[in-house]
Amino acid sequence: MQTVNIHDAKTHFSRLVDAAAGGEEIIIAKAGKPAAKLVPIQHDRSPRRFGGLKGKVKIADDFDAPLPEDLIAAFEGR
Repeated sequence: MQTVNIHDAKTHFSRLVDAAAGGEEIIIAKAGKPAAKLVPIQHDRSPRRFGGLKGKVKIADDFDAPLPEDLIAAFEGR
């Protein structure tokens, strides 16, 4: 893990991004104090499991029914 100051990070940003994409972690410091960390993106490679919430989520029968007039009026500021 390397530490660079903000000025060097701005000057060598492309090189630092390439290093992070290659797996390296870079600490960016401001006035000698760590301020941010540039890290590689971790891609989730696990396959999606369809139907994982089956039986756990319930949608009401009247989910898409029109709203009552008094509620519509309240939304419209009447």
